[in-house]
Amino acid sequence: MSRKTAALFLLLCLCLPLLAGCHGQVDREGFAIPETFDESTPVEITFWAKNDTNKVQTAIYRKAIDDFQSLYPNITVTVRMYTDYNSIYNDVITNISTNTTPNVCITYPDHIATYLTGENVVVPLDELMADPFYGLGGSLVKFESPKAEEIVPQFLGEGVIGEHQYALPFMRSTEALYINRDYVEKMGYEVPDVLTWDFIWDLSEKAMEKDADGNFVLNGQKTMIPFIYKSTDNMMISQLKQLDAPYSKPNGEVLIFSDTTKALLEEVYTHARSRAFSTFAISSYPGNFFNAGQCIFAIDSTAGATWLGTDAPLTDIPEESLRRFETVVRPIPQFDPANPKMISQGPSVCVFSKENTQEVLAAWLFAQYLLTDEVQMAYSQTEGYVPVTLRAQQNPAYQDYLSRRGEDNNEHYYVKIDVSRLLLDNAANTFVTPVFNGSASLRQAAGQLIEEAAKAARRKKEMNDEFITKLYADMRSLYRLDQIAVQKEEVPGEEAAQAAEPAAAGLPAESKGLLILLAAVWLLIGVLRGKEALKKRRKNAEKIK
Repeated sequence: MSRKTAALFLLLCLCLPLLAGCHGQVDREGFAIPETFDESTPVEITFWAKNDTNKVQTAIYRKAIDDFQSLYPNITVTVRMYTDYNSIYNDVITNISTNTTPNVCITYPDHIATYLTGENVVVPLDELMADPFYGLGGSLVKFESPKAEEIVPQFLGEGVIGEHQYALPFMRSTEALYINRDYVEKMGYEVPDVLTWDFIWDLSEKAMEKDADGNFVLNGQKTMIPFIYKSTDNMMISQLKQLDAPYSKPNGEVLIFSDTTKALLEEVYTHARSRAFSTFAISSYPGNFFNAGQCIFAIDSTAGATWLGTDAPLTDIPEESLRRFETVVRPIPQFDPANPKMISQGPSVCVFSKENTQEVLAAWLFAQYLLTDEVQMAYSQTEGYVPVTLRAQQNPAYQDYLSRRGEDNNEHYYVKIDVSRLLLDNAANTFVTPVFNGSASLRQAAGQLIEEAAKAARRKKEMNDEFITKLYADMRSLYRLDQIAVQKEEVPGEEAAQAAEPAAAGLPAESKGLLILLAAVWLLIGVLRGKEALKKRRKNAEKIK
């Protein structure tokens, strides 16, 4: 090799690290999976979990940790318990700036979307899930990790943000309509398989009738709130979904401030004014009124089943206040009973990025362990959750649990098992809202719209166009919805057009320049080597002569 060629080759070598650096900037969220997990080196990981102050759930977490650590003695898992998801969310946001996030945490995709505004905060799971050794169902995983196809597809899809999987589902629930059947039948009605909103509103208004002494005719008490909805954000979101009305787009475009939303708020206003309808924020927990015989229809999460009903194991009111009645559960009210739609909710699990790849791999293994049959079945039986894997759902032990409905008022409390079956039977009818940075704020705004309409009715404020205009403006401002960065939507045919362009078209200018330089270097090397080869041929030819 001549000096010129050697010099050009050296220049090429010097350029290669630059090219690698540019690649790192383009794919900065990637995670390099270690070839092996080093079980000889101690690793400490932290796990932030939510348990609703439920001691049984806490015990399940601790047993899962102990069992996992027995399989991987070099991994130490420290758990930190929270009583609500917002506290976890706020602490993660606070800790991102100091690089002290947990390794694994129970969270929601809406929250993860906000975490992702930082750099390399949450690990994309796509490659980890597919890894043949340490991925889902991997050959080197020391427990029966579920395969990707064994996770309920609708639940797994909820963890996709943008083009990547950032979360695994942990448990799933939905909302249920808890009904006092005795009161419905006393009013001369039967409980339908699927109730409509009109049915709910009509019976709620009729239940407001009072006797001469000022007691409600239906229950003989001074207090009656026929219909209470615990999560008003879910109420607004579900109604819009059922009507195929605008809420938001995956690109972050907010569409909730529409005429359809206005009509829904006017309905809320009407029934809040008569006091036939109320919310958790206004009147407190619906289960308390429901169990005291002061509510006919209570909408709450299926995960709240152990608080609702005469024999609920976690009832929150004095025994002397309880009223005996039969509780039945149904899907939330629908506009079209033939096409039911109900929200899918429940905690997911995400893994946070760390400099130590062995630490991240240890966290990933623990996240997988939370999806094993034993953990899934045990946790789902504490409340009205369902396992997120088909394998756990079909496990004979779980099927046996469901079959023992009503054997006792604790583990086999009939209302808890009924709401679990409700979700299992309606998994295909569930939906989720688009996830983007700001979607959590939009969700809060959706609920606040209903709260403000209900409060205005109780305060006898007039609801008119001026009221709605101001309300919409206030919600945009309060939740900073106008500050959400809306991403450009792909135009049909645009993707194909982009594919036809040179591969370097989408790269930064520096990367394009570097690629051009490298191409020029290779070209010059080829030319010089060609000249050298030609010279040698001429010399050989002269020798032959």
